[in-house]
Amino acid sequence: MKKIFTLAILLVLYCGGGEEQTQVVSPEKPIQIAKSVLMVIAPKDFRDEEFKEPYDLFTNSGIKVIVASIDTVPVKGMLGMTVKPDILIDQVRPDSFDALIIIGGTGCQVLWDNTTLHKIVQNFNDTKKTIAAICIAPVVLARAGILKNIKATVYPTSKNDIEKYGASYTGSDVEISGNIITGSNPKASKDFATTILNTLKQ
Repeated sequence: MKKIFTLAILLVLYCGGGEEQTQVVSPEKPIQIAKSVLMVIAPKDFRDEEFKEPYDLFTNSGIKVIVASIDTVPVKGMLGMTVKPDILIDQVRPDSFDALIIIGGTGCQVLWDNTTLHKIVQNFNDTKKTIAAICIAPVVLARAGILKNIKATVYPTSKNDIEKYGASYTGSDVEISGNIITGSNPKASKDFATTILNTLKQ
């Protein structure tokens, strides 16, 4: 009996003697996603928020981001942000990326008829990878021929520029149609970025 009593005391002491156990909870970290994204910007006057919101969200989530343009010299945004593209659009290998994002801003008009970019867009669409464009950048998608009979949004002044290529303009801040995501203006940048991230999590 004495041995049993002694054993019971030892067990209580070993297990903490009824003291409150403190559980350490580590702070939540962003979900890391092993993906690679291509972001295309104009050689000048891209829209700062439309680049910054997705770029920051992607990199903080562990996504590799490569920036492409028609030159690799530092590019200045409409609000003063400076970005140095990593590669030329001509150097892009579509099979190296999981998503394509084209950033808007007034300078984006020089990309509307870029045939190399059109081929990249078409390649992504043929393989059903995520394609996203915001502000006036959806015009690139329209002229690449992938918005025919597709619901899409764009900056209101470019509504006709996508409709004449068969797009169905919705006027939404962000529009999702299959693998294609379009955003309408700088204020939609955060929702636009989050929508893209959610598709990459799938």
